[in-house]
Amino acid sequence: MDVTEVLLPGVGLRYEFTTTDGQRIGVVARRRGDFEFVAYPGDDPDEVRLLFRLSEAEADAVTEILGAPRIAERFADLTREVPGLSAGQVEVTAGSPFDGRTLGETRARTRTGASIVAVVRGEDVIASPSPGQGLQAGDILVVIGTQQGITGVERILAG
Repeated sequence: MDVTEVLLPGVGLRYEFTTTDGQRIGVVARRRGDFEFVAYPGDDPDEVRLLFRLSEAEADAVTEILGAPRIAERFADLTREVPGLSAGQVEVTAGSPFDGRTLGETRARTRTGASIVAVVRGEDVIASPSPGQGLQAGDILVVIGTQQGITGVERILAG
């Protein structure tokens, strides 16, 4: 699916896409943190209808509802389709040398070939974390790779 990103100076960003039913939908991510969901009822790209607004907290809740199960489902499908590929969960424990440091500092992918595809922190899921993502004791890292690679990530985090 193609998603178009449009900069709205002073407002934020608008993401637009067309559903499989042919409906044009937009999501306006405002600079102040809230979101507006809009529809384009006709052929005129300037004709827009507000569907609803979500606060930052409400948008986070919807993201978690839609995102976390889909992430787990996709990884499960992937590991079934690719022989030798596994998904695992590795906890950052208290006392880990990486508690309070960044994901990039682990050099986990370089050292093991396994990829950390999400960080679960309490009720929050941080999908596709960047190397600058901070790690905290209690974080659960979702790791994709060989079983040996996942075990390697466990060893790295344990120190």
